[in-house]
Amino acid sequence: MEAKEMICILCPIGCHLSVAQKEDAPNEYIVTGNQCPKGESYGIKELTNPTRVLTTTVKIKNAALDRLPVRTAQDIPKNKIRECMRVLNEIEVEGPVQIGMIIVENILGTGIDVVASRSM
Repeated sequence: MEAKEMICILCPIGCHLSVAQKEDAPNEYIVTGNQCPKGESYGIKELTNPTRVLTTTVKIKNAALDRLPVRTAQDIPKNKIRECMRVLNEIEVEGPVQIGMIIVENILGTGIDVVASRSM
């Protein structure tokens, strides 16, 4: 397998990583360019199952603003982001809302909640 080049985003160093699958062991990977163990785990995770924290807004009634900032409580699979956005685009909550309040529980069956990022 050809090596994939990426930049580690786990710390301010921003190591330039090269991640390749071992030819003789399909479930093992070689990571080079990392200056700490975090870079190795990041590179493997990014190649095999990339995830992201989704931050966006939802509609809110009875509040000072029209949109409420929300985020996923944990990383979600990167390939589910568009589908999550479709779901969140249809959500409308009613104020008042406290920071950390669950807006959508277990979004798309991922086991991850969408929570308010601000009180309103």
